[in-house]
Order: sequence, then structure tokens, then C-alpha cells
Amino acid sequence: MRFTELEKAEVWDRWQAGEAMRLIARRLGRESSSVRTLIEDTGGVRPMPRRRSSRCLSLIEREEISRGVAAGESLRQIAARLGRAPSTVCRDVARNGGRGGHGGRGGYRALGADRAAWQRARRPKTAKLAINGQLRAVVEEKLAEGWSPQQISGWLTDTYPGVEEMRVSHETIYLSLFVQGKGALRHELTRCLRTRRAIRRPATKRAPTGKGQIGEPVMISERPAEAEDRAVPGHWEGDLLMGKRMTAIGTLVERGTRYVMLFPLPDGNTAESVRTALAATIQRLPEHLWRSLTWDQGKEMAQHAQFTIDTGVQVYFCDPKSPWQRGTNENTNGLLRQYFPKGTDMAALTQEDLDAAAHSLNNRPRQTLGWKAQLT
Repeated sequence: MRFTELEKAEVWDRWQAGEAMRLIARRLGRESSSVRTLIEDTGGVRPMPRRRSSRCLSLIEREEISRGVAAGESLRQIAARLGRAPSTVCRDVARNGGRGGHGGRGGYRALGADRAAWQRARRPKTAKLAINGQLRAVVEEKLAEGWSPQQISGWLTDTYPGVEEMRVSHETIYLSLFVQGKGALRHELTRCLRTRRAIRRPATKRAPTGKGQIGEPVMISERPAEAEDRAVPGHWEGDLLMGKRMTAIGTLVERGTRYVMLFPLPDGNTAESVRTALAATIQRLPEHLWRSLTWDQGKEMAQHAQFTIDTGVQVYFCDPKSPWQRGTNENTNGLLRQYFPKGTDMAALTQEDLDAAAHSLNNRPRQTLGWKAQLT
């Protein structure tokens, strides 16, 4: 049985509120597969509600036409009473059964005519990417290189100033990927997205998880003021990016320039291993480019005091359950999932592998940098 309009609205309301498909189906007394089909048919994107144009005949007007036809009035008389052109009324009657038999029986009916007109009025808009072959080719090329739709949109605006034909919003790119009825971009390009999803999922809050306890931490509230405004380079944020069987790599990003550095942890993600690898990594840059390091309260930084003694770099810690306080690194780790998806064996990665990923990310345009690449 098909969903009613009210049921569809409830499905989308619950989906956008973050409810799982299975729970939505249970609440509506439907099969999970039915709810999944409804949502996936549009790529998880709620369809825009259809609106009737004021130029079209309304159901009330069609009721008047039906009564006039039944009373034997001429179509010109009916049109004059409605304030419509006679040709408008004539076409509507002809398309929907005509005058029928004696007294209009068996012919034109208002409800049937209105439903048929509503169905015929569907005019799927051709996507801009389907029309413009040059623009589509550029977008597909950049998607294949791992760029996000937002990066592509910003880059196009910067690269083709004043050329309206070479502009497209990131939302249009997403819709062309998710809603295959648009027929613009190849569906397999969804694998090039950072999330690798072929469906839009609503934003939901994730409960923060605490890790271990840090002895005598220096809290983020004591971090120098110059680190806050990002004007002075050398203030970094760091974390571990986890992979298969608790393997991990270290990730570092400079707060001002968003420059990314990665380092392997061949001996595991113990506190000693992290301290040793981190100390070796910072030696790859001049001393003046290392002023501070901000980390969350993961137990891998249990040897932070020794690290500071060895390197002279002070480590500042986020408040408990507040990893968002080092949001630049959180965002970077999300971008890095495109290169190292969940389930990757991080222990098998070499420094060369990590340098290649960091170089690629540092060469991608960033919104915070005015859609310039970090290395340009």
C-alpha cells in the first residue's frame, strides 16, 4: 500500500529529526524496506512540496465548469463567469472526458480532471550539470581527485569570475549525485566523497567519549592568547586517527595555515610510542614554527610532561568531553577519512604514504583560506 501524503510528511519529519528507518517504520506500522525505498529514491533529500500555479484552474473552478457542463451551458458562458479565456475551459473539458452524454453524464468530472491535470503538470527540471557538458566534466574531474562539492563550488567561483555558466552550488552537486533522477553526475562518483555515502543523512549529535586520565594537565584556558586569533603561526592541534584493530596514525594541523602533518605509529598507540613519534615529527620543521600543541584528554598523551621537556613545546589539553575545542583537527581528521577509511590497517602505512596524503590535502582549496590551497 502506498504512503499517503500525511505519512510521507511524517516519514521525512522523523528522518530529519535523526530517527532510524527501522524505528520510523515501526511507528507507522510499515515494512522497513518501504520506508527505506521512499527515502533512498530521493537520496535522503526531502522533496520540495509541489505548488499549484495561480495560472492553472483550481478545483473550485473545475467544480463550476462541471456544473455548467451538466446544466448544458456553453463553454464560452462558463468561461465568462469564471473570468477565464474560453480556450482554457475548452481545453480542460476536452482533455478530461468532454461533455459526455445527455446532461453531461459520463463526461467531465471536476475531481478527476483536477487529479489528471496535477499529474500532467509534473515537469522535472533539467539539472544544470546535465545541460552544461563542460561544467559537468570539470566537476566530475575534481570529484575524482577527492575534492568536496563545496571546494569545487568555491574553486569554480574563484577560477571563472563573472562566468555564470561555470558556476554551480555545492548543493546542486550533492543533489545530482544523490538523486539519480536528475541524470547529471555518475552515481559511482559518490565513492569519491569523503563519507562515501550515496544518501544524505541528517546531522545528529554524537555523545562524546572520554579517554583515560591525564596527570597534571595544562588546560586550554591557559593557552596563549595569540593561539586564539590564529595570527601567529606555530600553534598546532593533534590527535590520533584510528584504524583496523586499534592501529592508528598521528595527525597534526597548524591552526592558522591549516598545514597538515602525519606520522606513523609502528609500535602502537601507547603513550611512549606517541611521545617518541611526535617528538621526531616536530623536528621536521624549524623551531620557531612550534609554539604550542593542543590535544584532547586521550591517555596516549600521558607522557606529555616528558615530551615538553624533550622538545620545549607546551601541551595544552581540552576540557573533559570537549574535543570540539580543537575543532581544526577534528575537521581535518574527517577529511583524512577520505584517504584512510574506517577499517584501514594503519600499521601498514609508511611515512611516504602519509606524506602523500598530507601533500594532497594541503594542495586542496580551503574555504577558510579563500578557496586557496595551503601550499599555493
